[in-house]
Amino acid sequence: MNKQIPTINPLDQKDIDELTRRIDGFSSGKEDEERFKHYRLTRGVYGQRQLGVQMFRIKIPYGKITPEQLIRIADLSEQYTNGNLHLTTRQNIQLHYVRLADSPAIWTGLAQVGMHAREACGNTVRTVTASATAGVNPKEAFDVSPYALAVTDYFLRNPICQEMGRKIKMAFSATEQDAAFTYFHDFGFIARKKEGRRGFKVLVGGGLGAVSMVAHTIAEFMPDDEIIPFVEAAIRVFDRYGERQKRMKARMKFLIKQLGIEAFMDLVEQERKGLGRQRIPIPVVEESAYEPAEDTSVIFSDSIPGFKTWRKTNVKPQKQTGFVYVQLHVPLGNISADTARKLALVVEKFAAPDMRITVNQGLHLRFVRPQALPALYLRLQELGLHTAGFDSTSDVTACPGTDTCALGVTNSTGLATRLSQLIHQEFPEYVYEQNLKIKISGCMNSCGQHMAAQIGFHGSSIRLKNKNWMVPAMQVVLGGGILPDGRGFIAEKVIKLPTRRIPQAVSLLLTHYEAEKQVGELFIDFVGRHGKRYFYDLLKPLAQTDTLTEEDLMDWTQEQRYQQSIGVGECAGAAFDLVGTILQDAQDKRSEAFRTFAADKWDFASYHAYTSLIVAAKAMLLSADIACNTHAKILSDFQQHFVDTGKIITVPDFPAFVLKIKDQPPTSAFVGAYLEVANTLFDDIIAFRKNELTRSGTDKLVLDQYYKA
Repeated sequence: MNKQIPTINPLDQKDIDELTRRIDGFSSGKEDEERFKHYRLTRGVYGQRQLGVQMFRIKIPYGKITPEQLIRIADLSEQYTNGNLHLTTRQNIQLHYVRLADSPAIWTGLAQVGMHAREACGNTVRTVTASATAGVNPKEAFDVSPYALAVTDYFLRNPICQEMGRKIKMAFSATEQDAAFTYFHDFGFIARKKEGRRGFKVLVGGGLGAVSMVAHTIAEFMPDDEIIPFVEAAIRVFDRYGERQKRMKARMKFLIKQLGIEAFMDLVEQERKGLGRQRIPIPVVEESAYEPAEDTSVIFSDSIPGFKTWRKTNVKPQKQTGFVYVQLHVPLGNISADTARKLALVVEKFAAPDMRITVNQGLHLRFVRPQALPALYLRLQELGLHTAGFDSTSDVTACPGTDTCALGVTNSTGLATRLSQLIHQEFPEYVYEQNLKIKISGCMNSCGQHMAAQIGFHGSSIRLKNKNWMVPAMQVVLGGGILPDGRGFIAEKVIKLPTRRIPQAVSLLLTHYEAEKQVGELFIDFVGRHGKRYFYDLLKPLAQTDTLTEEDLMDWTQEQRYQQSIGVGECAGAAFDLVGTILQDAQDKRSEAFRTFAADKWDFASYHAYTSLIVAAKAMLLSADIACNTHAKILSDFQQHFVDTGKIITVPDFPAFVLKIKDQPPTSAFVGAYLEVANTLFDDIIAFRKNELTRSGTDKLVLDQYYKA
């Protein structure tokens, strides 16, 4: 009997075929590198520090993964990469050292088990994260997993979020303790019930990075069927008014800061008039009990070394009677393909086929019988996944840093390993402490979420001109994280230290905390009570450069003197384009508008038409050397320079016509009429450009400084 070939979602197959075609075009020199980079990023293919290879990011909504999927990823990683799976702080899995030509084959393998990489990178709605314990947490109002999935599906391939100025990140927390860190996301949702109805506390405009901001609470309770329309309206506002030229100012948090939260919300309310649906119910399915296949009650735990500590720190009771969930500490989020395959088999025997990647780069197993824990622990011990102290001070989070990231300044992984050893050896009581986290990023961009840590570090350097030395360093930040009541804080920068002295700094901080804290005082409160100056003075002796040794000049895991090597991140770049090429992009969007209209996707059709006119207007403005940085400015500038001057006379008020999509719902009648006028207007713009080319004889090369990635 022939083995059945797994089916692939037609949309995934279309993406795979297009990626293959675009790679061939780029490899043969038919496609510009910058334009191709913008495209491949939205398909999860990200250049890494090493030349000639890519990082491939798998988009995994709220971190849910089955044993079958884990085995498939492990197999693909061995076939096409270095055989390592990297779990991220956004509940994804990344594969490194991928050849560009192999990325379609990896996607094909993923698609056969229901996974993909669409919009895992780039200026898109990124992976929607959620509390790993959602569905089994005894304190939760309800399971937020179906909501995270519904939001993911709604915005995947949605035209409103394919070419934004920057990315959008969302998170769902199951409880008021905010385990998903909603407070530093573009959109955050915390599950609540009001008079028996499901809903969410809603936050907007948070973010980490060089300029970190705490999100604004815009609703203490929003009914669950209103959250998708709200997000859609807000993304449309961001798409229209958000910065596109200055990358560092292009996130939603900066738009809200510029407008003010009240003005931003007024624009969101205006935008809601043009939505197809004001309410979108989300079907919910409660977690049902899963009975593991193997009875392991005959094994006793008393004689197993380390088991009691592990059970105390890594195991919690579920809301479902008779079950516990188990959290696995995965050092640095790295797990080999062989270990991943073996773990998948362990999960199939001891737990539900529903693992969750956690935001601290670990793994969550659910529906484990308490009597099975000793046997499970022994199996995990064989795999090296039995370390106690999950999500404690000893469970140090770190991004890959200079191991693979082009933006990495100093090594974060080697330091994380050393600090974890320090805690276990010198401060073993902190293996049980879950209100003091250590997080490390290789640069200020906060992929390691250092600004949300009680003790955080980001990569930096110290230049000693008198000795011509470049010293690898870490910026120390203190006082971030979440209090038990769910209040979130952004850490404050304190001092920059040579990276080799960071273990001493951590020892000093913990020693002083132990000696001077008040009864029951958490580290965040301790930092707040003493203030920045106290910690600056405490750590300043470690910043002295006259006592530097040869070892201080070497980064972690390195055996030679540090040499700063910072590449160009994949999130920035300038592209040289012909005006005609940009107009062709607009033409493609116009074609997509008519295609989706014919498929009765009227909301998609109207937004494609809107975008086609924006891009066409942008091309004409660039041809006239007029800078473009927001959709709103493109509309007003096109009116001023092309409509008011009589060059384009199809409509007397270009912004008013284009923005009709926000004034009324996208019915068949409205969108049909809108497309008819938009089509004529587009044709007139093309005709005007042809006349210009006839007079000039050549197309114009322009520098398009939009943030493309």
